[in-house]
Amino acid sequence: METLPFNPLPAPINGRRSREEVRSRLSSELQVFVGKEENHHILDYICRLPLEKIEIPEFHLKISRAMKDIKRPNLIYPIGKGVAVHIYPDKADIRNYYIPIEPCLFQDVDGTLEAVEKLLIDIINDLDIDTKDLEEKKKLLEKALEKVCIIDTNAKENTDKRRKGINEKKTAQGEKNGKLQSGFIGNLKEVGKVFKMKKRENIRVTPEEFKAIEYRMIRDKIGMGMLEPLLLDSNIEDISCSGLGRVFVEHRVFSSLKTAITFEETEELNSFIIQMSEKVGKPITYRDPIVDAALPDGSRINIVFGEDVSKRGSNFTIRKFMGTPISILELIDFGTIDYTMAAYMWMMLKAGMNCFISGETASGKTTMMNAITTFLPPESKIVSIEDTPELQVPHKNWTREVTRTTRDDSASDVSMFDLLKAALRQRPNEIIIGEIRGVEGNIAFQAMQTGHPVMSTFHAASVEKLIQRLTGDPINVPRNYVDNLNVVIIQSAVNIPGKGMGRRVLSINEIVGYDSAHQAFNFMDIFKWDPATDTFKFTGKNNSYLLEQKIAPRLGIPENKVRRIYSELDGRAKILRKIHEAKITNFYDLFNTMIQIEEAGLTT
Repeated sequence: METLPFNPLPAPINGRRSREEVRSRLSSELQVFVGKEENHHILDYICRLPLEKIEIPEFHLKISRAMKDIKRPNLIYPIGKGVAVHIYPDKADIRNYYIPIEPCLFQDVDGTLEAVEKLLIDIINDLDIDTKDLEEKKKLLEKALEKVCIIDTNAKENTDKRRKGINEKKTAQGEKNGKLQSGFIGNLKEVGKVFKMKKRENIRVTPEEFKAIEYRMIRDKIGMGMLEPLLLDSNIEDISCSGLGRVFVEHRVFSSLKTAITFEETEELNSFIIQMSEKVGKPITYRDPIVDAALPDGSRINIVFGEDVSKRGSNFTIRKFMGTPISILELIDFGTIDYTMAAYMWMMLKAGMNCFISGETASGKTTMMNAITTFLPPESKIVSIEDTPELQVPHKNWTREVTRTTRDDSASDVSMFDLLKAALRQRPNEIIIGEIRGVEGNIAFQAMQTGHPVMSTFHAASVEKLIQRLTGDPINVPRNYVDNLNVVIIQSAVNIPGKGMGRRVLSINEIVGYDSAHQAFNFMDIFKWDPATDTFKFTGKNNSYLLEQKIAPRLGIPENKVRRIYSELDGRAKILRKIHEAKITNFYDLFNTMIQIEEAGLTT
């Protein structure tokens, strides 16, 4: 359910504040926006705000990271499909509110929805057709609703009567069928034939009610229910419910926010989580209370079910999937990395060096790995292996493999270990592993030993801890194999003075070798972040083992002129800067530009 952080005023048609009065006070851009028919409900929302306590929100068609410094943001921005978001300030808390403004927010259509659902149940029971395409389901549902509902501007009185009747008496059919199950749309097809077969009384609704009903039906039956606006908003990185109470989000611009979505009863929360697990095809039970899965849009969800394993109640966390990955130039904009460091990774990956990106949870490891894939040679055959699909590789010759976990005997499990062994037979130019956690790490180092370049993420806060984990249980990589790993990027979410939280590459390190006599590993930091100035120091300049001993010979640089490699590094950094100045920052546009640069021979 939604709980707003304010007591909404009466609807404009009943209250003392009219739509015209409020609209005249809006900015010209917001006036145009709410003037569109599909956005009238956003004007109604503003009409019901306590404008004596809070000013009229600013309107932004798009928001940017430059707004991150706003201490108490009060603004509205659209996220598509007729939905906008109000960032509502809370002076009493470090977290502000995130309020989705949906067409159904102030429309009391629960009773009408029940009547509509009963008619649709009768229709669905006569059909034996299944479709899994979400867009097709949506179109079929829209067509069905148009047939079931009659839009009547004077339908308010009939609606009120119907609600009263539904509350007084439940029909036998309603008790039997209850609410429509989430998968019912799968049987909607050839709707027209069915309507001819059935005699029924259509339901009269106002235009506003129909808009709210259509939105709610599509949101709840095809989408992910009340979480759908959060999934729709590309500015959200994570969605988390820690049990009973509010749902929280991590926002790219406004950091941690509390939403208007709350779960106040255990039964309500459990019911919602069960529906979510069924929609992702991994039904959760008390016997199997933990689920890791991917949502239809590619986002990653983890669910823990039941009070016996989660004392505050069932919980879930969703890691949002990005439609277009963040590019390395955008990461430079964010201050995560600089041009010279990016040029260094360009040279390493082009030369087939093995690389791990390591750090704590939510430090941006996967984002960085996605970003640097644009530096892999464009003609490469790439095989990626993941538990949950998160990687996005721009190369055309990309084989994407995902593990499989089953709960019955109908099929066998397929682990990362199995997929990695299979990948070695596929003659890849690069193997990308979503994250190394267990015995697959041993195979990964064997792959490096046989000349297969490997890139992966890893949970460790330093090179020392990374090596400890690699050589200990359950990974157990032989110590003399570890130096097959060439480059380690250590990344973290840090508090930057005057800028708040941000992600930074703390260091880029080279693994030089293993000293068996002293049982010690030799490694050096080539780049290091300076927290005092929020800048990066090239600590390995004129002293890089990989640049001088590995990369320079491959570029034909003679041993007595090995320092020329640093001029090559500077040249690549300048190329990246020029691309950036040309405003080519999109992930795929950057990859295509890199192809043109390689073809033109602008780099050695």
